[in-house]
Amino acid sequence: MADASTQDTTLALFGGVAGVLILASAIGALLKWRFAPDRPHSVIDNLNARVKAWWVMVAVIGLAFVFGKAGVIVLFYLISFYALREFLSLAYTRRGDHVALAAAFYLVLPLQYFLVWIEWYGLYSIFIPVYAFLVLPILATFGGDTKRFLERTTKLQWGLMVCVFCISHVPALLTLNIPGYGDRRLLLIGFLVIVVQGSDVLQYVWGKLCGRRKVAPELSPSKTWEGLIGGVASATALGASLYWATPFNPWQAALIALALCLMGFFGGLVMSAIKRDRGVKDWGHMIEGHGGMLDRLDSVIFAAPIYFHALRYWWEP
Repeated sequence: MADASTQDTTLALFGGVAGVLILASAIGALLKWRFAPDRPHSVIDNLNARVKAWWVMVAVIGLAFVFGKAGVIVLFYLISFYALREFLSLAYTRRGDHVALAAAFYLVLPLQYFLVWIEWYGLYSIFIPVYAFLVLPILATFGGDTKRFLERTTKLQWGLMVCVFCISHVPALLTLNIPGYGDRRLLLIGFLVIVVQGSDVLQYVWGKLCGRRKVAPELSPSKTWEGLIGGVASATALGASLYWATPFNPWQAALIALALCLMGFFGGLVMSAIKRDRGVKDWGHMIEGHGGMLDRLDSVIFAAPIYFHALRYWWEP
């Protein structure tokens, strides 16, 4: 059971997020009333859809936090399941892959989260990149199908790394033993999500306000240098301002936030490159205004392992 100070800090964190969303909802409604009361408007409607989706996502995360470690692990297990399904829906597979696919969804994925649950760091840190990496191609050979075998097995392995291994580092934050931090480890997840997702939103806003020069027009035409610099700088300042919810002092929080923002940005580029290769704009349509699960998580995927290991080797005795 969390102590009173931890509960107060958590409530303050969620209260701040709720305040921002209330302000964003009011701005969106005002813009709609002022500029497009009776007709569609792509930018304003997209903004309002994103804000509505954020209300739902914050509510789901808040509900998971109520149930503590169990709620968070179940939530991210489900997130990994749907993310892996989205990823593999765009991959080339054949009948001979069925055994390996079944093992990925119903053996590797739950085992990874079980290892996180029992806090077996020595195994969950290598289970997918070592054991699943070796075993899944062996299972794929049972189908006796050699057509594009390397491509098929590589995509399955990449899917597990991105959608399960990397994402599982978010609930794994609850296994860290940070001296003096006690039962406040849920706040580590709050910091990660707010900074990384805040960077995405702020890059979008800065890009719309003053974006001119594109960073990578072939990979992600909407990303601009102005959006990148403004969004990362703003989110770094946001991270520094949230130091009170973390074991960091302000400059440490800013440094960590900067690393998370940059990894999140590059993660978005990598995932965009995969989508372009597959000829799609979004990974799916699960989240209104955001596309699929992976469209919302591409930044977190690349930031979470860096954040986890920075904390583990920086703070753990």
